[in-house]
Amino acid sequence: MFKKTARYATLALIGLLPMATAASAETLIIGNFGTPIPMMTKVKTEDYAKAMGYDVEWRKFASGTDVIAAMASGDVKLAALGSSPFAIAASQGVPIKLFMIGDVIGQAESLIAHDGSGISSLADLKGKRVAVPVGSTAHFSLTGALKHEGISESDLTILSMSPDQIAAAWEQNAIDAAWIWDPVQSQLLKSGTRIMGADETAKWGYPTFDGWVVNSQWAEENPEAVAGFVKVTAAADAAYIDNKDAWTADSDEVKEIATNTGADAAQVPGILGGYTFLKPADQVGSDWLGGAMAPAIKSTAEFLKEAGRIDSVADDYSQFITLKPLQDAMGE
Repeated sequence: MFKKTARYATLALIGLLPMATAASAETLIIGNFGTPIPMMTKVKTEDYAKAMGYDVEWRKFASGTDVIAAMASGDVKLAALGSSPFAIAASQGVPIKLFMIGDVIGQAESLIAHDGSGISSLADLKGKRVAVPVGSTAHFSLTGALKHEGISESDLTILSMSPDQIAAAWEQNAIDAAWIWDPVQSQLLKSGTRIMGADETAKWGYPTFDGWVVNSQWAEENPEAVAGFVKVTAAADAAYIDNKDAWTADSDEVKEIATNTGADAAQVPGILGGYTFLKPADQVGSDWLGGAMAPAIKSTAEFLKEAGRIDSVADDYSQFITLKPLQDAMGE
């Protein structure tokens, strides 16, 4: 609907613009996880469509594994993807590039033990049933925590479940613990206890983040669209970063996030506090996409190979990262 051509200008002169633009609409599917983060204030508005030049359809995925499959098939061109699934996808040759960090994960992803499970530390996981979306950032954190503690995965039962399945299994007392993200994490905390978050495993050498990835060829053909996505997302992040205290349960922003994600508005401020959001100028710096990120992804890939999740590790992961959309959005 928003693609503009010289032909449209001519049609507008004779009063046919509405009909022409409607007939020429192009739809872009953007994958996401429905996570309660600032950009979710914009998904029901026209902001992304106007900035990107496409009608936008938001498609919610349960795990990074599902996103990888959708992007490998070509059905989805742009999507959210956790750092661990991204390392898997890049190592497997999926033609995508990381162009923006959505959030750095802290206590927004945690190990939650069911009340009455007898779990109060990592050591207590032995012999227990622990659910996690396998291949996700949460799985990477769980595996890293076990390795740090010297616990073999065979010492417990790890169950691969989607977030919705975890919520259902929890209510049925079919699992003892889960490493999961919000909004399911908040649901589990009503009858469970946080043992640790991803902020702690990051200190042990297992950092995690959620990024935005794009099909490499599509990005080359649509640079303005990708930059437009960055602009809208960065504006939403900046609104939160610059005025966090105003994002209360009663604020319009938090109510919008709750409506668009299904999260409890009363819990959204705490959920947001479990993440760190970065402005574009910081993301292009040496601490993130402009330097340290490629080695970090390689370290993640090496860990995943050791864990048997992938068969090989690339020599250099900078080839799977692009700064152009961030730079274009900043006007560089």
